[in-house]
Amino acid sequence: MAATLSKWALATRYFKTTLAIGTGVSGVILYELDEAVRGDDSLHAPALPWSHKGIFDSYDHASIRRGYQVYKQVCAACHSMRFLAYRNLVGVTHTEDEAKAEAAEVQVTDGPNDKGEMFQRPGKLQDYFPKPFPNEEAAAAANNGAIPPDLSFIAMGRHGGEDYLYHLLNGYCEPPAGIKLGEGQAFNAYFPGGAIGMAPPLYNEIIEYDDGTPATVSQLSKDVATFLTWSASPEHDTRKRLAIKVMLFGSIMIGLTYYAKRNRWSYIKSRKVLYAPRKYD
Repeated sequence: MAATLSKWALATRYFKTTLAIGTGVSGVILYELDEAVRGDDSLHAPALPWSHKGIFDSYDHASIRRGYQVYKQVCAACHSMRFLAYRNLVGVTHTEDEAKAEAAEVQVTDGPNDKGEMFQRPGKLQDYFPKPFPNEEAAAAANNGAIPPDLSFIAMGRHGGEDYLYHLLNGYCEPPAGIKLGEGQAFNAYFPGGAIGMAPPLYNEIIEYDDGTPATVSQLSKDVATFLTWSASPEHDTRKRLAIKVMLFGSIMIGLTYYAKRNRWSYIKSRKVLYAPRKYD
């Protein structure tokens, strides 16, 4: 009886194991088949060789400065960057005096004053970038019901990051046959669904760079994508510098730790233990 129960338990265990393995393999096969036949309504943004993508590479600060110029003169008309202040530009794209001049170009509502009234004043370093619309309802009304997203963290909030931003700005084209666009919509191959509420924002020589760089659509897209990547991850360069220091310090500590281990344990590993035979009376 005991032998029969033991065989039954062993067979049950084998059956459960086989069932679990079969279920897992079937799930993987079904998932791969589903992904193979799944249709996608947008193109996947190919990876580009950005200057800051390497392990020891930092941001191109000249490109960030040009990207800020693109945002200021083109994108800021519709898109806000409410988490970025003018003080964040100091030491990255502008000197302190240049950042103060940039801030002073905008009028900021402040107050109340001694009379209890709100007033307008020139911007300061601690002020955040101005919003193009007072509220979301006004933004939707001015853009056919589509609310332009805030760009402060857009590079981290979209799959593909700066690759997606670059290709999106260069992905406008004529809609294929069978695609009907609504009023105020354009077709962009990299935008999910294809129909995007933003008209092509960039054209050749739409602005003039302060440093004389040719303002082609490709260059404009690259610079503003770099600027938006920096705004989403401003600690990028600091993080990499810290990582280099940690790796250097860690490599030194590994050597010292190995030497200390050999020094401390050498006398223990090299000693011999002798067992004296037991004497019986």
